Amino acid sequence: MRQAPSCGDASGRRRRWGRRLRQAAIVWCAGGLLTLAGAQGGVPFGDGASDRPVGPPQRSVAEWLVRLQQGAQVPSYMGTFVVSSASGAMSSSRIWHVCEGDVQMERVEALTGVPRSTFRRNESVVTFLPEARVAKLDQREAGGAFPNLLSVGRDFPTADFYAAREVGHGRVAGFDADIVVLTPRDAWRFGYRIWSEMRTGMVVKMQTLDSRGRVLEQVAFSELQLNAPVQANRLRQMMSSTEGYRVVKSERVRTTAEAEGWRLKAPVPGFQSQNCYRRPLSKAESAVQWIFTDGLATVSLFMEPFDRQRHEGEGASTIGATHALALRWPDHSGEWWVTAVGEVPAATLRAFIEGLERRP
Repeated sequence: MRQAPSCGDASGRRRRWGRRLRQAAIVWCAGGLLTLAGAQGGVPFGDGASDRPVGPPQRSVAEWLVRLQQGAQVPSYMGTFVVSSASGAMSSSRIWHVCEGDVQMERVEALTGVPRSTFRRNESVVTFLPEARVAKLDQREAGGAFPNLLSVGRDFPTADFYAAREVGHGRVAGFDADIVVLTPRDAWRFGYRIWSEMRTGMVVKMQTLDSRGRVLEQVAFSELQLNAPVQANRLRQMMSSTEGYRVVKSERVRTTAEAEGWRLKAPVPGFQSQNCYRRPLSKAESAVQWIFTDGLATVSLFMEPFDRQRHEGEGASTIGATHALALRWPDHSGEWWVTAVGEVPAATLRAFIEGLERRP
């Protein structure tokens, strides 16, 4: 999203890293990173349908999760999707997507904010920043992205922690859609109102709901073409065309929490460890990112040595549906700065931090 600093810019890099952990609400949308301008809290959006049950038969939550997952396998589509928050902040992107067997290719072009183009081939991601002439190479976590909501290929107990209720039908971008509300069975996660295209099951609109049913964030296609003439070879060529760009590879290294000396003594119900990475801050220090998910919601914990000059202003912040909590974390081995970020209630982030423990 931003031009990578040079090795000689360590102090500035540290400051930017700290700000990013406190303020960023970066969501994986359609395989590309879309930075959301945010809202504090939420109020109802007009959703075009009342939350009243429709006639039988009702799908179970497990059946809905399977349908939504299968809907992510639409052979090809292109369209424009819009991300909005209750405050009125809005951003939009154009997407081209195609499947060839087990290979998924897509291009996401930001229409607002800093110009950028993101290409994805399965989990490999290249983001082009034309103004900075930088191409950033990274790996995307499987699943969890609009319109691919579920963490694919993992056995998460998602159905145990949400209830499904069909509430009617609607139209999104000219397509008829079933509307389902996924309501959390506890207070550790948010709910979702989802519009699923009737024929394919593809998610065409989603709202994230707080405990009172207020809309915190909405993602929806404003224009969509299914079975679009998207050419995988053309996307592949564009993805590899880095001439004239400075190629910057992701500096994160896959690791385990145990190897980094961390464990969770009190797991948060429904959330399972998905991945763990080490990200360098300087030649001498690094931060650990530990990722958890319940199959829908995702939480990241960032742990790094406490630095009095860089780390100040403990507390919480909110951007749309994404909350962040940063705390000074004392330990027998020294002091740490821990930041939790996720599309979950603030109490969930605090539970994660309070459950952290350094291995002796």
